[in-house]
Amino acid sequence: MAQATHPHYDRLIAAARALPPLRMAVVHPTNAVALQAALESARLGLITPLLVGPRTKIDAAAHELGADLSGVECVDAPHSHAAAEAAVALVHEGRADALMKGSLHTDELMGAVVRREGGLRTGRRISHCFVMDVPGHAQPLVISDAAVNIAPTLEEKVDIVQNAIDLAHALRFPAVRVALLSAMETVNPRVPSTLDAAALCKMADRGQITGAVLDGPLAMDNAIDAEAARIKGIVSPVAGVANVLIVPDLDAGNMLAKSLSFLAGAYAAGIVLGAKVPIVLTSRADGETARLASCALAAMVAQAARAGSIKAVG
Repeated sequence: MAQATHPHYDRLIAAARALPPLRMAVVHPTNAVALQAALESARLGLITPLLVGPRTKIDAAAHELGADLSGVECVDAPHSHAAAEAAVALVHEGRADALMKGSLHTDELMGAVVRREGGLRTGRRISHCFVMDVPGHAQPLVISDAAVNIAPTLEEKVDIVQNAIDLAHALRFPAVRVALLSAMETVNPRVPSTLDAAALCKMADRGQITGAVLDGPLAMDNAIDAEAARIKGIVSPVAGVANVLIVPDLDAGNMLAKSLSFLAGAYAAGIVLGAKVPIVLTSRADGETARLASCALAAMVAQAARAGSIKAVG
């Protein structure tokens, strides 16, 4: 039998299916792609969807799919902004334990999430993580932050790193090894990302970041390839075997994730952490497997938060 192309996602989805379905408010699922992802996730037992948006448009998308929405709860909202507000309200009312982006702009959804009054902020900085299933790579890779924080400060990177570590624990990584990426593996005062990396490593030494072993600055090659690390003489428990990659800024993270997706055939499941509930951010370019895996991520994170083993949500 041929080996599965993305075995890490297969294992992730299987683990999430063993959990109770996650009550997920699906925000503005008014096209066939967004609605199908929610309904297929429900069919697999990953989520119990609450569809939030204009009922007539949701019904039209269901008609296009040939899907039956009987038994699926719908909350009517006149437009995308109202749908985002209504979905956040469902969390506050205790009716939803996660959010999923439908066919609306990310800014619209996140605007409702980060609102200081009535939003879903916590004491943590909100950040995004991709979980990449790269064909041929021995382990999944967590990449942060490629979608929310544009040019994070050192203080903001502390939460970005801790959120990513919490996600790795929620996904039951046997060991969490964090590489703080830069263009080089030596500290250079003229390259700010190397200074941030060095500071974050010392903060981990002092217990300000917990739950993982950190090293950096590391270039991408010696973070994930043991031979590259050996050639450059880097002796480290992280170099060559990193499974969490922290990028310097959004540009670097976005290009790294998309390069892996479009050049290496990787799947990228995405999730937002640091809010009161996990938030699934999907892209129009995502395939069905990546969308299902994103819902599985949310289920695993929510379960870990309920168990008190992580603090990236709640």
